[in-house]
Amino acid sequence: MDVEGLSVGHVTDALSGTGCTVFLFESPGARLALDIRGSAAETRSAEPALGFHVVERVPALLFAGGSSFGLAATGGVQAYLEERGLGFDVGVARVPVVPTAILFDLTFRRADRRPDEAMGYAACLAASREPPGEGSVGAGTGATVGKIAGPGRAMKSGFGTAAREGPGGVRVGAAAAVNAFGDVRAWPGGKILAGARGPDGSFLDTMAAMTGSARPASFSPVNTTLVLVATGADLSREELGKLAATAHDGLARTIVPCHTTVDGDLVFAASLGAVRAPLDLLCALAQEAVAEAVVRAVLAADGFGELPGARDGGH
Repeated sequence: MDVEGLSVGHVTDALSGTGCTVFLFESPGARLALDIRGSAAETRSAEPALGFHVVERVPALLFAGGSSFGLAATGGVQAYLEERGLGFDVGVARVPVVPTAILFDLTFRRADRRPDEAMGYAACLAASREPPGEGSVGAGTGATVGKIAGPGRAMKSGFGTAAREGPGGVRVGAAAAVNAFGDVRAWPGGKILAGARGPDGSFLDTMAAMTGSARPASFSPVNTTLVLVATGADLSREELGKLAATAHDGLARTIVPCHTTVDGDLVFAASLGAVRAPLDLLCALAQEAVAEAVVRAVLAADGFGELPGARDGGH
C-alpha cells in the first residue's frame, strides 16, 4: 500500500485455509471511518469508526478469516499493543481499541481451525513497512469468489493491494481481502477473471445465472470483501466517511454483483497524516486503488490444489 505511518503483517495457515492480516498505525494512531454496504458483515470494536466516539484514534485494525470465531484474534493484537504501552489511556491502564472485521472461509479446507489470539499476536510481529504479500495470504488465505453454484464451483481469491498518487505527492493506498458472492471482472474491460463455474468448468456468469430461468444453487451468507483505504491526508471523521463510502465504487467496478444480502462488504478509511488535499481527489484515487486491489487479489491467488485460480489457468 506504501502509505506513510502504516505497517502490515500477515499470518497464513495454508494447511487449514485461513489467516489474518493486521494493520499497525504509527503514533498517534489512525482516525477511522467505516462504511458497510453488504448485509452479512460482522465486526468487533468498530464503534470509533462509526461516528463520534471518545476514542478518536486507534493503533491498529485487524482483518481475519474464521467467521465469528476469527474475532478471537483481536486479543492477540491487543496483547501486543499493551506490551508496548499503546492504547486509550483510562488512568489505570492503556486499553488498545482494535476494530476487527471478519470473513467466512470455513468451507475452504478446515472449519475447525480459525484465527486465534496467537495468530493475531504473530501477525503483529510480522508487520512491516515492506510491501505486503498478495494472493492467498493473511485474511485472504481461504477467500473465494463466484459462489452462486456452490463452494465447489467457486474460484480462489485472496488479498490484494494497490496505491494511487495525486498532485503534491498525496497517496491513497488500498488493501482488499476478497471473498465475494459475485464474479471478479477486469477493470476496465469487464472480462471475468475469476467466478462461478458451470459443470464443464467454463464461467457461469453470476449475473446471467441470477437473471436466467434456472434457479441459483446457492444464496448463502458466507461472503465478505474487507477493504482498507488509507491516506497520508489529514481528514475529519466526516470526510473519512465520504472517502469510505465512495471507495465502494471500486468494488462495484470489479465485483459483479456487489453488495448483496449475502455479502458483508465493508470499507474502512484511515487518515494517517497531516497533508491537506481535496477530498474529491482522494475519493477518485481511492476508487481506482480499490478496483486494482480487488483484481490483484484474484490474479495472485493460489488454490492450493482445492480450487482453480486465475493465475493457474483459471476455469
